[in-house]
Amino acid sequence: MLRLYLRRYALALLVAVVIVLLSLLPMPDMKVGVEVPLADKWTHMVMYGVLTLVIWFEYQRSHNQWDIGKLLLFAFLAPIAMGGALELMQAHLTTCRSGEWLDFVANTIGVCLGTLAGLAMKKVKR
Repeated sequence: MLRLYLRRYALALLVAVVIVLLSLLPMPDMKVGVEVPLADKWTHMVMYGVLTLVIWFEYQRSHNQWDIGKLLLFAFLAPIAMGGALELMQAHLTTCRSGEWLDFVANTIGVCLGTLAGLAMKKVKR
């Protein structure tokens, strides 16, 4: 059973692992020429939006019938919970990162946007 999920959702698992690593490992200070307002929050929205969209894509690819309960749990609530858990881990388990409520909000907005894109994909697939 685990092997089936690993095969069906390999890209989503890879994206989730990358997000975990980027969230918990120390990041070097990088100066860029142009200062983008709220760049960190945009990054959070994009990461979680991509994760959610990949989950929706892989679910659509491997299922003919949709189970909206499973989609709600695994493609909506799970990424939100992951974002919250990572923010708590940053705040309490690392010395190099800080957990922020606004990061959690940005994660959740990204999940919502990814979900909207996943629903749009379903309509296009029809």
